[in-house]
Amino acid sequence: MNQVVIVGAGLAGYTLAKEFRKLDQQTPLHILTEDDGHFYSKPMLSNALSRSKTAEGLVTTTAVEMAAQLNATIWSNSRVKNINTQNRAVETLERTVNYSKLVLAVGASQINPPIKGNAADKVMSINSLQDYAKFRELLETAKNVAIIGPGLIGCEFANDIIDSGRGVTVIGPGNTPLDRLLPPEAGKALQDKLSQLGVEWRLGLRADSVDHHDAAYLITLSNGEVIETDLVLSSVGLKPNIELAQNASLEVNRGIVVDRFLQTSINDIYALGDCAEIEGMVLPFVLPIMHSARTLAQTLAGNPTKLSFPAMPVVVKTPVHSIVVSSPPVNAPGDWQVTVEEGGVRALFQNAENKLLGFVLTGANVAEKQKLTKELPPVLE
Repeated sequence: MNQVVIVGAGLAGYTLAKEFRKLDQQTPLHILTEDDGHFYSKPMLSNALSRSKTAEGLVTTTAVEMAAQLNATIWSNSRVKNINTQNRAVETLERTVNYSKLVLAVGASQINPPIKGNAADKVMSINSLQDYAKFRELLETAKNVAIIGPGLIGCEFANDIIDSGRGVTVIGPGNTPLDRLLPPEAGKALQDKLSQLGVEWRLGLRADSVDHHDAAYLITLSNGEVIETDLVLSSVGLKPNIELAQNASLEVNRGIVVDRFLQTSINDIYALGDCAEIEGMVLPFVLPIMHSARTLAQTLAGNPTKLSFPAMPVVVKTPVHSIVVSSPPVNAPGDWQVTVEEGGVRALFQNAENKLLGFVLTGANVAEKQKLTKELPPVLE
């Protein structure tokens, strides 16, 4: 039987399903997900507090409604244990679902930092609606929060939590926030604005251990300093979920390796979203998901289409100081030309021929986003 099966009901899986149904309304479509299958916008998790959103309030469409909209069978709370490539089937504890085309949209998981101490297991991360619900519950009695990881998500949470009236301390090894994405001047501009709101920083340091202290926690830093907090949130980055693919003998590297048609190393098995790696790139952002979903939908509908990516700037959700980033290609020769003004930072990454390869704009300078994006080369031609 001709049947499309998608494993994963996050933004990638559901966007693909919607795009596929625009092209093909009849082919049976099955979606398997280990959670409840309700649709919500995952990027909203890091600014839901300031929007007064509960976990339930973030849900825009239930699994039942999604099934009706997509003319699909949605298997909620159904974790795929194995892919039987020989029999072209995915296997869960409860059932076996056969496929003619299989798509892995299994996302990424939070990286757990190597933390010691008798409360190390109480360090939490937020990577799902269920995580956010637990976080909201714990936050009810918390007056201050420590965030391990001053990257993009960590800074978004810092801005969101400080706006709720709680104290925030951000811990990380870099000398400035978002040091993997931003030149130091841009990171410092964000740090200063968040500091004005009350965020405290412990930069150039690691969190070595977390221990119980009455109803709170003590975090011992790499310089020996000890800070007390009511809640510890880890946000040190994501790693693609590759285990299912690896066990099925698909080629994996940092992510599940796919070609320009988003096909894995085994015919008729595809991957997209945070779990996929294409030409050495793992792109855990919304715009790459949207482009990938539209492209793969064409292929699944019988019109094989090669993926391309235009320049895709990333907006950092820190309302206190707006930031938009379009990172230059990894290892691209060139230099940052940085201008620091009262209203923000303007940083352009140019090669020896003065060709623009990337940019960072903060504060008032984000108004230049559209103009500069047009000057950038595509991420994948």
